[in-house]
Amino acid sequence: MNKHIRNIAIIAHVDHGKTTLVDTMLRQSGTFRANQTLIDRVMDSNELERERGITILAKSTALTYHDTKINIVDTPGHSDFGGEVERALRMVDGVLLLVDASEGPLPQTRYVLQKALQAKLPPVVVLNKIDRSDARCQAVLNEVYDLFIDLDATEEQIEFPVIYTNARLGVAHVTLGDSSTDLAPLFDAIVKFIPPPAGDPEAVLQAQVTNLDYSDFLGRIAIARVFNGTIRNGSEVAIAKLDGSLVRTKITKLYTFRGLTRDETQAVVAGDIAAIAGVEGIQIGESLTDPENPAPLEPLTIDEPTIAMVFTVNTSPFAGREGQFVTSRDLRDRLQKELLTNVSIRVEESDSTDAFRVLGRGELQLAILIETMRREGYELMAGKPTIVTREVNGRRMEPLELLVIDIPESFTGIVIELVGSRRAEMTKMVNHGTGRVRMEFRIPSRGLIGLRSVLLTDSRGTALVHSLFEGWTEYGGEMALRPTGVLVADRGGASTAYALWNLQERGEMFVGPVVPVYEGMIVGENAREDDMDVNITKEKKQTNMRASGADEAIRLIPHRALNLEQALDFIADDEWVEITPKSIRLRKKVLDPKKRPRRWQEIRASQVQ
Repeated sequence: MNKHIRNIAIIAHVDHGKTTLVDTMLRQSGTFRANQTLIDRVMDSNELERERGITILAKSTALTYHDTKINIVDTPGHSDFGGEVERALRMVDGVLLLVDASEGPLPQTRYVLQKALQAKLPPVVVLNKIDRSDARCQAVLNEVYDLFIDLDATEEQIEFPVIYTNARLGVAHVTLGDSSTDLAPLFDAIVKFIPPPAGDPEAVLQAQVTNLDYSDFLGRIAIARVFNGTIRNGSEVAIAKLDGSLVRTKITKLYTFRGLTRDETQAVVAGDIAAIAGVEGIQIGESLTDPENPAPLEPLTIDEPTIAMVFTVNTSPFAGREGQFVTSRDLRDRLQKELLTNVSIRVEESDSTDAFRVLGRGELQLAILIETMRREGYELMAGKPTIVTREVNGRRMEPLELLVIDIPESFTGIVIELVGSRRAEMTKMVNHGTGRVRMEFRIPSRGLIGLRSVLLTDSRGTALVHSLFEGWTEYGGEMALRPTGVLVADRGGASTAYALWNLQERGEMFVGPVVPVYEGMIVGENAREDDMDVNITKEKKQTNMRASGADEAIRLIPHRALNLEQALDFIADDEWVEITPKSIRLRKKVLDPKKRPRRWQEIRASQVQ
């Protein structure tokens, strides 16, 4: 047992202040120099994380408080990135549960906490944002107790210590209103209530890989927790592969974490977290052990995927104009690379050599993967997200989700009607008296596809929508599809303001004037249920004779530019989203209108399958 090390994971819902708290912990522990220039949210190193304000990747950092080294693992707050969560919890001996003092525990908090309690990790509860005008600390604390009881926590886990913080100001209190002016009470609670890591430095080496990194100079770098023994630089170790075989290798570099940097070291003892180079070919979940006396650890178990999407090469008339990587070989190599670091994603070959079926934990996870690829220069097309079903005792089962919607009281009826049409059952409804209502539903996963954007539209952007994988339920039959058809360009060219002016009464447009289009490209949403082929390139005829009312000003209604998630939510089974580094376009799978089945025929054919 190493008494001078603590390994903790921070659990929090999106936007409850987790990354801000880590910032102030690093600053107050003296990890950074006094004159060092720092950016906010240092742990959100990924560009997409900084843009969206969410944590996607599990990352490690470390600080020193007095003579104790505290390794901190930042966990994602979204259940779509649960593969990251499960790996992070394997590295730690306790958790910090961070809860907003106004909003209380939300679904993603519940998801990660459930995993932590199952792993028998002791918690320290931190109520953050106590300076909010609508903070309700005691009521939220009672909700946290209810959540622990609901998750079957043990008596020891329920008797958790509570710390009150204002992460932005860097202040922690043991009791509200005490004289503390820094985060010392929080550091003291971590040292006191989180147990030191078990493990014998003299025992047989056992280290498990929970994350991977890559260096142009060192090759693959494994980030691993050492459970037993001591790992030394230059020593020979055995990689215990997932198939049970042992592969010998030599460690070329060894690092420990300090703040945002890594320090080279000669040995890492049991209980610490290390970055290891020289382990080419190692994968997440595999372990390092003594080659002469092997004692491999159990591989990581990860929840099964629930959503599938087809990725294929771009075959539109504009293919290859904007992307650097456009072939099926490029696509296959990139997906194989993703599999090395993302254990919760699966990739299956399809009937076509140009298409791949990618399975993940949710729409957001797959959308983040696509967004990352397009920023790297890839061009591809993605199909409509579909659920993954399974057979249990001859019955077809589908994934079920816990859906929590927080909305103003005035939109309650609209929301209940909308989710009711998607086979949702209400299980709970709470009104805190703040003018907002929180409703909980159990809903099939496929009922969530496209729900978020519709909810935000119907509630004028005020809805907070959270979902959480709940389990499996018997397949409930077909569900209502998108009620509207689309406007499809019937020829190539550039869109004109005159054509858009004539078409905008037919429905909502997705493109503005002077935008290149091709035959079969979707340019808007039809107000009716049928698809309509339209000429969006039509120009106004010029004549010598002018009527008095011929030249009235053209007034265009602003078009709706769909982002990636909205586009994936919107498309039907017979449509693709075309994704390039510069553009997101919607198109029909069959571009030629003469060969394209009518929408109702396509829907009926997909239901028969």
